[in-house]
Amino acid sequence: MSKTSKFLIFLFSLLVLFSIGSSYYRYVHLQNFEIFTNEENLDAIACEWDTSQYLIISDNVFVPLIYYSHISTLILSLLLGFFILFNNKKALPNILLFLTTVFLAIWIFGDLVLWATEKPELTMFFWSILNLVEPMVYAFLFYFFSTFIEKKDISLTKKIVIFGILLPTILLTSTNFALSGYDLTNCDRAAIEGPLAFYGYAIEIFFVLWIIITAILKYRKIDSYERKQLLLLTFGVSFFLLSFALGNIAEAITGNWSIGQYGLIGIPIFIFLLTYLIVKFKAFDIKLIGSQALIIGIIILNISILFIREIENIRIVIIVTIGLTVFLGYQLIIGVKREIKAREDIEIKEGELKIANIHLKELDKLKTEFLSLATHQLRSPLTAIKGYTSMILDNSYGVFSETLKEPLTRIFQSTQNLAKVIEDFLNVSKIEQGGLKYQFVQLNILPLLSQVTKELEVLAQAKGLELKMEHTLSESVIVFGDEQKLRQVFLNFIDNAIKYTPTGSIRIIMESKQDGVLISIVDTGVGISADDRNKLFQKFGRTESGRLNTGGSGLGLYLAKQIVHDHKGSIDVQSEGKGKGTTFSVFLPFDMKSKIIA
Repeated sequence: MSKTSKFLIFLFSLLVLFSIGSSYYRYVHLQNFEIFTNEENLDAIACEWDTSQYLIISDNVFVPLIYYSHISTLILSLLLGFFILFNNKKALPNILLFLTTVFLAIWIFGDLVLWATEKPELTMFFWSILNLVEPMVYAFLFYFFSTFIEKKDISLTKKIVIFGILLPTILLTSTNFALSGYDLTNCDRAAIEGPLAFYGYAIEIFFVLWIIITAILKYRKIDSYERKQLLLLTFGVSFFLLSFALGNIAEAITGNWSIGQYGLIGIPIFIFLLTYLIVKFKAFDIKLIGSQALIIGIIILNISILFIREIENIRIVIIVTIGLTVFLGYQLIIGVKREIKAREDIEIKEGELKIANIHLKELDKLKTEFLSLATHQLRSPLTAIKGYTSMILDNSYGVFSETLKEPLTRIFQSTQNLAKVIEDFLNVSKIEQGGLKYQFVQLNILPLLSQVTKELEVLAQAKGLELKMEHTLSESVIVFGDEQKLRQVFLNFIDNAIKYTPTGSIRIIMESKQDGVLISIVDTGVGISADDRNKLFQKFGRTESGRLNTGGSGLGLYLAKQIVHDHKGSIDVQSEGKGKGTTFSVFLPFDMKSKIIA
């Protein structure tokens, strides 16, 4: 969130608190407002108003269904808001929907106070709060709607527009522009609204239209699955806001304040649609079992019946409640059946996966056995070809024509490469069949590296590369390891360095560490990218530069890592990027009973 957005939020919160405080100071503390009376000078005693308890309990609430319509919607909205917030406290749509339900709960509570209270100062204060928070319900619901369908925060421009639209309401709440006085010309206990109230109605319609336009523009850009969610959410939000706005506007125009309660019918419809979105489309990333949500809804509906004040109205309410209970119960049964079916399908798939896994293991075992057998069968004739070719090159069968030397040399080199590939395959099959076999002994690593370096000098010189060892150690560096396996590791690393270094040098650096020896093979070659480093030690893994060399098996580094790991050592690779060389480092621990001999 940008600094400007944070500043707007801070300023908005500060102004809202100031507006509430100034309204309380004017209407409750100072009781500074004008009371309008008729010629008969009616007062509270003549109207026989009841004294309210806990602000909302009194006989002044003469419309039978006020408590039922208000308390059920207040509980439902707050429950949904808290549930969605605590599911993911960091998701912006969740936070915005929670704030919307909080503003809505404040409005519902304040409206109940207006019905119940007999005190003019409380009527004026809570009426001003209603005028303050009502447009915020629309603004925050638009904000929620936009972030939910776009999957991101709205732009700073839209935030400034929303803030600018709400600013007059916030600044003028405690002034005569909002409420000009208290009406004592009748017994309705009503405030006289100023022009700001009608401004509030105008911006409410504006936000509804903005939501509908946003939905239409988004509808064209999404697939059919997302369109179903968009249509449900748009209908729920629009129906709620329109019914809420039209109910309040009808109150203001007709003066019949009981009409407003019918506007609250949009709230449970909106909540049920949100619940359906959660259950059907996993909205808000909530893993909610549908039966739980529906049972909670049924319980709240039945509890709300307790707030009906007159027995003759209970039949109507029970009929409505039964209808909703039947609908929710039907959805509950469908949801339970769906969940049972899903679990049964999962169990069937799990059984199939177990059988498939067993079959795959058998196939993998057969593959490994075939690989081992095939490579064993190939190794014998290759050894013979390599041996006879070497003898011909050494003139063991007499002097041969000079024109045959180049093809014979190529045959010998190709046979060597193929023998190395076969050896790699054999080692991999041994690993898969239970691990390589080692002959661990106390081993002087220095002569081993010197010998490997000398063997590969010819290859380096053929490419015009410098290959040298660098160390300041004595002639004895003892580790506990398998000589042939470690020889294979260093042959692989140095051979790769020669292959992938067009010009420059390869240095083999040995360093003594506290509990082992570090051997680094440093080249000035093609280098390795950060992405390719993750592929290096995988089976058949090839880097972009490695694809240029088709002679390898793609198993050398995989085997090297396994061998070093079995020696309780570690391998590291560093490169600054393409064309900047590579450093392979092998750390081997000393035998616990050995040390570097000075």
